Amino acid sequence: MTISIRDAIDDDIPAIFEVRTSVRENHLSVEQLAEMGVTFDTIRKALREQPCIWVAEHEGLIVGFSMVDVEDACMFAAFVRPEREGLGIGRQLVERAEAFLFERHPSIWLETNGSSRAAGFYERLGWERSEELENGDARFEKHRRRSSG
Repeated sequence: MTISIRDAIDDDIPAIFEVRTSVRENHLSVEQLAEMGVTFDTIRKALREQPCIWVAEHEGLIVGFSMVDVEDACMFAAFVRPEREGLGIGRQLVERAEAFLFERHPSIWLETNGSSRAAGFYERLGWERSEELENGDARFEKHRRRSSG
């Protein structure tokens, strides 16, 4: 199976929302996302400011996406359609986002439910749990590796 990872474009926004609302863990509806300020318009605005969202595509279908907050050095989102989990798509999306953030910051961070499958996923990718938050989330950090040479 060939997966391509590419910069998202405006036309991808409906599919990004389809992926986001399809997940089982950390599920949010379009209405709940809107209450948090995540709408088609806010995503469109983020895309116009700079490339900060990547999509994973398989045979013309968007099967996952990752998103960062560039200024805050934060991995904001990484989601894969449930039927495509376990195929390495999430890892590819996270690696793309990490590389982008590490070009701009020496350390990056994210927050997710501390007891979720996502928490284990990030730990397997080398993210270190740095803080347990009162709401049950955990903060994870990752630091740019120094190149030897």
